[in-house]
Amino acid sequence: MSEAYRTTAPSPRTAAEAAQLVATALNWIPRVDLEGIFEFYNFPTSSLPAASSNHLLTSLPAGVQFVLNTLPVNVNCIGDGDGFTAYIAIRDDPRELANVPQEVYEMLTARTKARIRRDYWSADTLRSTLEKSGYKIIICSGNEILARKYRIRLRGVDAPELKMPYGKESKNALVKLIGGKSTKIYVYGQDQFERYVGDIYCDTVFIQEEMLRNGHAWHFKNYDRRPEFSAWERKARAARKGLWASRNPEKPWHWRRDERNERHGTIEWETLFAKVIACFVAVAERLFMGGILLARRNLLKLAILLGLMELVIIFMEQ
Repeated sequence: MSEAYRTTAPSPRTAAEAAQLVATALNWIPRVDLEGIFEFYNFPTSSLPAASSNHLLTSLPAGVQFVLNTLPVNVNCIGDGDGFTAYIAIRDDPRELANVPQEVYEMLTARTKARIRRDYWSADTLRSTLEKSGYKIIICSGNEILARKYRIRLRGVDAPELKMPYGKESKNALVKLIGGKSTKIYVYGQDQFERYVGDIYCDTVFIQEEMLRNGHAWHFKNYDRRPEFSAWERKARAARKGLWASRNPEKPWHWRRDERNERHGTIEWETLFAKVIACFVAVAERLFMGGILLARRNLLKLAILLGLMELVIIFMEQ
């Protein structure tokens, strides 16, 4: 609060202006607590920001668990053509506001105190710890706000991976659609990688539709059977748009499967090679023991034979 007062120009002169300063500086705490502070200091509650009702929908599409209204999406948070990281302002989402862990509020309070005493090392450490817990302090319109991190996966589409042909073009297409803009996400659940899978809207544009219509992604039929998705893909394919300019583009799920198999094969060969080296070391030790200590040709032959037998056994096990 002291820091907010020092940096406010001009300084508040009325109770209403002071209340507005308090509301802005403490926008990260639950509204009910903020109301208690206003009541204690006899501040006019009319200075409190209106409670948001954007998320209190009377009905949701079938299967939707909840809705997210994101802050503008940072272009650096868009990983490829079907996934990105989004942040939700805690103060604007009653569902998020009700679920912030107490330790997060404690870290925020400790960070504010550290900054007041100019202990910036401690403040930065607390900020890093906060981000590891899934929350982040974001500057928005000159004010710090608390936001929660969400990893998002576009539902029903599969874009080329970045290392694949057309992978970068697909990512750039998504950047043009949502980069620097707020989005509305209808969340249906989480996938095996703990990403939130949902339908994405930006400026009333259905993002999956745009990606499919322009050939920037495949319809992921294994996980989504919506007929309109198949129709959009067919039209893009017929018009040779985007990735369909290639006569036989590789399917992303096939590419990932081959990559996994290749990595698995590499690991197997590395393991086998390590076993062979260990066997050669064992053979050398036997040769040394048979030739130096016992100095008998028959024992030397036996040592070589034992080593070769170990190699054969290993290869048979493979």
